[in-house]
Amino acid sequence: MPETEWERFAPHLTAVYLGLGDVIYESGTEQPHVYFPTDSIVSLLYVLEDGASAEIAIVGNEGLVGISLFMGGGTTPSRAVVQSAGHAFRMRAQFIRDEFVLAGRVQQLFLRYTQALLTQMGQTAVCNRHHSVDQQLCRWLLMSLDRLSSDELTMTQELIANMLGVRREGVTEAAGKLQRAGVIRYNRGRIKVLDRPRLESMACECYEVVRREFARLLPWQNSQASLRAKVVRKTTRSPLSDR
Repeated sequence: MPETEWERFAPHLTAVYLGLGDVIYESGTEQPHVYFPTDSIVSLLYVLEDGASAEIAIVGNEGLVGISLFMGGGTTPSRAVVQSAGHAFRMRAQFIRDEFVLAGRVQQLFLRYTQALLTQMGQTAVCNRHHSVDQQLCRWLLMSLDRLSSDELTMTQELIANMLGVRREGVTEAAGKLQRAGVIRYNRGRIKVLDRPRLESMACECYEVVRREFARLLPWQNSQASLRAKVVRKTTRSPLSDR
């Protein structure tokens, strides 16, 4: 982002802490802010009338939560829930809209990210339809790890089952296979990946398809992600409930 645009952009960012399970927005509700996760992860879920849900995408330090704010809407049929607690920057919806219509570098960045996110959504739908729970779990773990600074996640099997839209027993069986193979260690809601190369070899092609597309559209994301995480830790935090 050019320095002139960043100087206009930066004062409108507010550092917040996102707690595990916090709902950033509900389906069909107006979104007052957009969020830029730094060391947190947000799941976008589609919720059915009977309460069943499935994850359609995840957002971490590579992107933003709230693309409908600048894509002509302001509401969306999905729900945004914090999957991994951490920090984020928050920005008012109207400022985002104003920046987008200026058709500068910010608009180009947002459109590139939106294209990458749509690829992730489409590939997730294909994966959930055609691949086993074992493969889906491997893909989900890898995509989550790509958005964290460690090799450990805090997540119960019940929550993973809700994300994948499968039965908890299926996740239990799949996680047990990975643990017996020495790929992960699972204990009391904490999953530690012990052998990432093996995990990648056990995942379906969906993970690599999405990874390549994000790398093509957002080639700078890896270097900037760590910088954003350092900046937010030095900034005064405010709770999500203040939004």
